[in-house]
Amino acid sequence: QVQLVESGGGLVQPGGSLRLSCAASGSVFSLNYMGWYRQAPGKERELVAFFAAVGTTNYADSVKDRFTISRDNAKNTVYLQMNSLKPEDTAVYYCNYRLGPYWGQGTQVTVSS
Repeated sequence: QVQLVESGGGLVQPGGSLRLSCAASGSVFSLNYMGWYRQAPGKERELVAFFAAVGTTNYADSVKDRFTISRDNAKNTVYLQMNSLKPEDTAVYYCNYRLGPYWGQGTQVTVSS
């Protein structure tokens, strides 16, 4: 079993920044299988960012150059740094471990003035 706990969401103004954290515990083989998804009201869940092959990352076109996924292996934690936030980034953000898959409970991000 794998447990994922997200944190760091909140309300931010357009142009602002937030950093999401996902703490993983249990039978996590490697953080290389981690990623972030989001789901806006009335829309399907979409992939935001993930670790691909070792040392590489992939991003949705809508967040490229604004979001950065990173990890701290010692803390078993994955991060999503979100800069230049836009109202259309408003969604519940989920951490994902694809060897399952396993999902966190989600954290709400609201971008509004």
